[in-house]
Amino acid sequence: MPDSGRSIARIAIFAALIVVLGMVTIPLPGGVPITAQTLGVMLAGTVLGPRRAPLAVLLVLVLAAIGLPVLAGGRGGLGVFVGPTAGYLLGWIAGVVVIGLMTRSAGITWGRTASAVVVGGILVVYLFGIPVQALVLGIDLAPAALSTAVFVPGDLLKAAAATVLTLALSRAYPPAFGDSPRIERATTDARTAA
Repeated sequence: MPDSGRSIARIAIFAALIVVLGMVTIPLPGGVPITAQTLGVMLAGTVLGPRRAPLAVLLVLVLAAIGLPVLAGGRGGLGVFVGPTAGYLLGWIAGVVVIGLMTRSAGITWGRTASAVVVGGILVVYLFGIPVQALVLGIDLAPAALSTAVFVPGDLLKAAAATVLTLALSRAYPPAFGDSPRIERATTDARTAA
C-alpha cells in the first residue's frame, strides 16, 4: 500500500477508535459526560503525531457535524458545537498537536509520553473546554473550572493508560508510528540496551 494510502488508513482507524471509545459514558450534571473517548484522542496524538492526529480528530468532528452519532453517548449534529462540550472538542485538535510534537521531539520514553498526554490531552483540552463551558452555561470561569475537577482522576488514569499502550506499541510494532525515524531509533536503542 502506498504511503498516502497507509496514512489515510491509519487516520481512519484512529477516528474509529475515538468513536468506539465514546460509546460508554457516564452522564454528569453540567452537560459534560465522563467517557473513554479522550483516551482515543491521546493515543491518536502519540501514535499518529502532530500532522496526522488532527486529521483523525477532524474526521470525527466532521462526522459529528453532519449528524452521525459519533461523540460520547451517541451524540452528533451541529448542536454539539454550540453546547457545553464544544470547547473540549476543539481542544482535542490542539491537544493532539501538542501531544504529537512532544512525543516526536526525541523519541518515545515513559516521561516524555506521560508529560505529553497530560499537557496536551488534559491541560490543553481544559484550556479550550472550560472557558467555552462557562460561556455556554452562563457561569464564571471559577465554577466551571471547579466542575471539571470530577474529570481529573479519570483523565489521569486515561493518560496513564495511553502512556502504557504507546510504550507497548512502540516496542512491539514501531511501524505503527509511521514515518518517525526517532521512534524507530529509540525503540531499537531500547532493545539493544535490554
